[in-house]
Parts: sequence; structure tokens; C-alpha cells
Amino acid sequence: MTPSLFTIASYIGDNEWFHFARKELTEQRPVQPHYHDYFEVFLVERGQAWHSVNGIEQRLQTGSIVFVRPDDVHAIAASKGTCRIINIMFRIETAEHLVARYSDAFEGRFFWSPGLLPTVAALTGPRIERAINTMLELQTTHRRLELIEEFLMTLLVRVVDLPETSGAKLPGWLVDACARAREPEVFRVGASALVAEAGRGHEHVCRAMKAHLGLTPTAYINRIRMEQAALMLASSNAPIADVALACGIENLSHFYRTFRGHYGRTPRSYRQEHGRSPF
Repeated sequence: MTPSLFTIASYIGDNEWFHFARKELTEQRPVQPHYHDYFEVFLVERGQAWHSVNGIEQRLQTGSIVFVRPDDVHAIAASKGTCRIINIMFRIETAEHLVARYSDAFEGRFFWSPGLLPTVAALTGPRIERAINTMLELQTTHRRLELIEEFLMTLLVRVVDLPETSGAKLPGWLVDACARAREPEVFRVGASALVAEAGRGHEHVCRAMKAHLGLTPTAYINRIRMEQAALMLASSNAPIADVALACGIENLSHFYRTFRGHYGRTPRSYRQEHGRSPF
């Protein structure tokens, strides 16, 4: 299959500097082979993926983050069932500015690797959470130049380029509590249930989560709730009020405000765009 040229102008306006996407991929409907006139970074947020790039097949695990260059010919699909990726595209001028200004730190690395394959970093533990949180901050912001530059510096310097030992600092009790927070009996109750699972005082848990994950317990729970809501909206015809209750939110107005804050649109418009289709 002849690869297609994807252009940044197809995604953003003349005065915009980046594009954010969060996609559910399947085995049956992979992204078509393409190259582009922009730089791209994507993270496998959940599941596993096959990444075909420059004639070579890569298997990516949850936490894999890939720094794609304009001339890389690539395509991606879930390797088993479905997977979810977060994708940020940005203009070539932004990359050129960063590598010129910070050549000692970036030249020959990340987006600027000279090798056949783009750089792939395998994030683990709290660094996956940090990467997700950092990327999601771009979901509902204006697409301004200073925001994409701030994002890239944070991602490269404070997330990906940390020493491998940094992940070991995450306390075991916090790892267990965060894992339990994804269970319906916890996230439906809310932040108080997460704190209870941690077995520590509320302030202590708040400080630890802000330091390691960049989120408060409330923000962490709300993100899980909204992920569950988005999944239900895309995969079922359940009434929106029932979706809110299934996520632990009884006030429908509060649910609408929280969902819009995470996804930049109403639950109804999200369902219309994503329902029954991975794109």
C-alpha cells in the first residue's frame, strides 16, 4: 500500500500549533500507512499495539512512548483486542526551535534521533501516569505555541528523561491504592475511598499523589470516572443519567461539567462522535 502524506493543516488552523487526539484502535481497523509534514509523539495508554515503521514491525506495550519524525512511514493497530493511544502532533518549526536552543540536551535524541527507527521509551510505574497527565493537559487548552513548547520540555525533561530509579520512589501503598481506585466499588464512592484504600491520612495521601503523579485524589478519581463514562458512552446506548450514576456521580449537571472539562465536549456529542467506531 502506497503511504499517504498527512499534513498538519488538515488538523489545525493557521494560528494553531498542535493537535491532540485520544484514539481507540482495533486489530481490524488500523491507521493507514503514512508520513507527514509535522512531528508526532504518541503513548500507548492501554493495551498492546503493532507499530509498522520504515518497514519494521514493533510490538508496543502499555507505557510505550514513540517520538515520530516527519519522514517516518508508519501505521499502528491493536495487537490484541483494542488499545488506546494518546497522540500529539506539532509543527516542524517548534521542533527546530527546541533543538536549536537546547542542542546539548536534545540533539541526536528523541525526535532528533538519526537512526532508521524513531526513538521508543518504555515508561513504567508512576512515569506512565505522569505522561498521561501531562498529555491530557493539552486536551482542552488553546493550541498556542507556548503551551506546546511547555508540554514538550516537561515531557522530555521531567517525564521521559528521568533516571530509571525514579520510579522506585513511588510508595508501595500508593501503587496498591491507585490500582484499587480503578475498581467500581472504589471510584464510585470517590476520593475518600481512595484515601481509605491508602491507609494514610488525607493530607499525607494528597502530598504523595501530587509529588508522584501530579494529581490530587479527587482529580485522580475524576479522571478514572470520566474514562469509564467515555467507554460506556462509546460502547452502549445507556441513558446519560445512568452512565453518570455508574461512575458514582448523582448530580447530572456536575457530571456534564466534569466530562466537558476532561473531553472538551458534552457526553452527548462525545457519543455521537465515538459511538460504535474507533475513530
